[in-house]
Amino acid sequence: MIKAKITVTLKKGVLDPQGKAIEGSLSALGFEGVNSVRQGKVFDIELTMDDKATAEKSLTAMCEQLLANTVIEDYRVEIFS
Repeated sequence: MIKAKITVTLKKGVLDPQGKAIEGSLSALGFEGVNSVRQGKVFDIELTMDDKATAEKSLTAMCEQLLANTVIEDYRVEIFS
């Protein structure tokens, strides 16, 4: 069994209104020193396979086809044994 974490974030230069709203809310709550906030999403996935290379190919395909909008989002795949 292979466990993986996929992190999807907006590409630099893409407007992040949710991140800006969070940034403003943190300031309103009295948290000082927050320069900027970018929001994203995380997927924890378990695969019933043992080969890391095959798992990485499969996870990348998942990102390219469904989990990330590659026009405006970047993704990072981390595999844990």
